[in-house]
Amino acid sequence: MYSGELEVQAKRKALAVLQDEINRILNAVRDLSTLPSLIIKPDKAEIKQVLERIKNTEDEVESLRRKITREIADVGGLMMNRENLLHTAYVTDEIAGFITGIAFKLSNIKAVTLKKEKLDKDISDLIALAVDQIYKLNEIVRALSGNSTVAIDLAHESQKIERSVDEKYRELTIKVLDEISNTRELLLLKDIVEAIEEMSDKCLEVSDSCIVLALSL
Repeated sequence: MYSGELEVQAKRKALAVLQDEINRILNAVRDLSTLPSLIIKPDKAEIKQVLERIKNTEDEVESLRRKITREIADVGGLMMNRENLLHTAYVTDEIAGFITGIAFKLSNIKAVTLKKEKLDKDISDLIALAVDQIYKLNEIVRALSGNSTVAIDLAHESQKIERSVDEKYRELTIKVLDEISNTRELLLLKDIVEAIEEMSDKCLEVSDSCIVLALSL
């Protein structure tokens, strides 16, 4: 088998694993989006199950990232753009870590705090934007295997969602500072809102990396 065919096969395998990685992260962030309402109920049993699923997903994504690394390492210097593929996989792995951290902190917020000034709805709306952005990433990565032009167009849509996250993040930060007087709850909520915004930035980084991949694959 000649080196060019090895490179093509390795790229296909790496993209397939990357698709699996993103899809699992999408399921995890959807789980995350259910937490505010579960805390309000409260449904401690379901909260525990959600946290376990999210943590398991983080472990699975890490395993998939290692798999991509092995696929690329097997081909070695024969593969062009291997650094960009690895960068995409590693940043995607970081997104899973953000989801786990946000879920843990959110699960420790008191229901009475979330009910204040309908903060549960504000946080749910912010997480919903994150779901939209990761769903868009899922579409982008799938498009990389076929139509690179579609992947680039979808990446631009992801950028628009990130700007919406930034706007919501700023509004919610001010609201949290104005409405929450309890230091513990304030710090937790502030960390949660900031982490969602930082996760959105990581999604944008993956999106930008996918543009580079689309232009080179």
